[in-house]
Amino acid sequence: MKIRPAVLADAESIASFNQAMAMETEAKQLAEATILEGVRRQLTDQTLGFYLVAEVDSKAIGCLGITFEWSDWRCGLFWWIQSVYVDPAYRNKGAFTQLYGQVKDLASHQKEVIGIRLYAEKENTRAIRTYLRLGMSETPYRILEEEFTDSSKKS
Repeated sequence: MKIRPAVLADAESIASFNQAMAMETEAKQLAEATILEGVRRQLTDQTLGFYLVAEVDSKAIGCLGITFEWSDWRCGLFWWIQSVYVDPAYRNKGAFTQLYGQVKDLASHQKEVIGIRLYAEKENTRAIRTYLRLGMSETPYRILEEEFTDSSKKS
């Protein structure tokens, strides 16, 4: 298994993984054109983040995305792990462990990175056990949001 930075040619695979992950974890259907454009933007605009890909025999079998959050309290960046997906045929074979290890290694070499965060569905106990085993800890925070649709935005 090889872990590498994603390139633009990986956009369709990553978008497909994101669609599968959304359906699997939230029973949510993502619009193909929207997710593909979102992935392409992140791949071409490094200020938005980056992706890592796990591959076996030159075939992408999983990925994760990193986005950035500035913390004025700590004067540093948190890297947020998002869009985690591993093909079911390759689960329990160390793909996420290797992806996470690469994230930790990259982050440890960036002076401004002060931590790694991710969010998980409350019921996804299997994933949470993995994250805890790798050294992450649960926080007392809850994530709240308000999503905007095109029709709710003011012109």
